[in-house]
Amino acid sequence: MNLQNLISASITFSYDDADIGSKFSKFWSWFWPLALAFIWKLVVVLVIFFVGKKLINLLLKLVKKGFEKTKVEEGVSGFIGSVLNVILYFLLVMIIANVVGIATTSAVALVGSVGLTVGMALQGSLSNFAGGVLILVLKPFVVGDYVVAQGLEGTVTKIDLFYTTVLTTDNRTVVMPNGALSNGNIVNVTHEPVRRLDLIVPIGYGDDIRQVKAILLGIADHHAERILQDRDIAVMVGDFGDDAVEIAFRVWVKKEDYWALRSDLLEEIKYTFDEQHITIPFHQLDVFMKTN
Repeated sequence: MNLQNLISASITFSYDDADIGSKFSKFWSWFWPLALAFIWKLVVVLVIFFVGKKLINLLLKLVKKGFEKTKVEEGVSGFIGSVLNVILYFLLVMIIANVVGIATTSAVALVGSVGLTVGMALQGSLSNFAGGVLILVLKPFVVGDYVVAQGLEGTVTKIDLFYTTVLTTDNRTVVMPNGALSNGNIVNVTHEPVRRLDLIVPIGYGDDIRQVKAILLGIADHHAERILQDRDIAVMVGDFGDDAVEIAFRVWVKKEDYWALRSDLLEEIKYTFDEQHITIPFHQLDVFMKTN
């Protein structure tokens, strides 16, 4: 190889190196800002994710403690916790997507439309579910309580998220939707440990009211072991009816003694009135036959 060829090859090689360096410099000037932006967004996303995860766990723990303090049913607290967990993580994903630059409007609209459609289709079931959650959280009654609701009465045997089962006094099982229960009036007969037993005792207008009051007070003394003595025992004229003077007889009893004592009092009142010749009026129809 002569000197001229050597110089020519050296110049060509130098030119190629310069061209490669220029291309690399351009690539680097394009790549480096993108890399920095990507790394920055990745750091921000990781920070948001881990901080959000900590906050979600903290919130779920607070909700769980609140359920434990209010003694919410374990199944209900677990279900609500799971639903809340899904909602919070969905919100966290939406926040991260906004930070990255992903449009979330369409996703939110899709979720909203699906939720609306499902809600319309399951309106009755969702109403029962919401009512069941309210009943289990607020506890207007619990299993074992005697309630009057929706025109029925009986002992609560089971409370589910959607339905409440009641056993009536004639041994019928009634399943009530929780939506109707939570939106209506509920009388919890056995919620309090004691109840007032009210009896209306009719007597004839010709009977001695003072004698009747003494008889009823004596009957109350016969059942003193089941009648609460620290509460007032009332015997008074309640009203003047069409056919009778109505005597109000009121005593306080433990809720578990209510029905048995009521029956015993009525039975003894009837026997004693018969012995003392006290009249218990009743409706009757007198028919007069006209003869020619």
